[in-house]
Amino acid sequence: MSQDNKQPCTMMRKMIAGMMLAGMMAACGQQRGAERKAVPVAEDSTFLTGTFFLVRHAEKNPGRDSTLTKEGRLRAGKLYRLLKDSSISRIYTTPFKRTVETGDSLRVLGKVDIAFYQPDSTGESLLYEISRRGDWGKRILVIGHSNTLIPLLRSLNVKPKTDSIPDKDYGNLFIVHKGVQKSVLMEKRY
Repeated sequence: MSQDNKQPCTMMRKMIAGMMLAGMMAACGQQRGAERKAVPVAEDSTFLTGTFFLVRHAEKNPGRDSTLTKEGRLRAGKLYRLLKDSSISRIYTTPFKRTVETGDSLRVLGKVDIAFYQPDSTGESLLYEISRRGDWGKRILVIGHSNTLIPLLRSLNVKPKTDSIPDKDYGNLFIVHKGVQKSVLMEKRY
């Protein structure tokens, strides 16, 4: 092909590509003068919803990554008996021995899968893991620590009666029913 024949073909290809690109942009874009309308979240949406049972780990032995004491194992058994018929689909726990052991009875006897999240002061790690695993809209047990439970509750958009959990207090059970429009918190002792 001569140089003279190549130039019109190249120009024609560029024009066709430009017209196709303009057509695609027009099809994807917004019409002039049209306003965007907000799309409401459906009432049956499961994103950021569910029932959450939150507890602090049971009584522990001294040390950074310690196991449960005899009293702690008894409390963990009491937690199992309390929640065994609650249709919990997953247990979220921090990677510490005391939190894992607190949920072990439900994990083993109830055949409930466990997932780990990192303890933090915002609850972001838990929310990320729930999203990553597609667990919104389900019934979940969350086992945390005295200094992380209140931030976890706040990340679920509820306000507990207290701003802190005393170091020697192991018997709180927080139940959050989180809906699209509203979240409800129930506080119990076990």
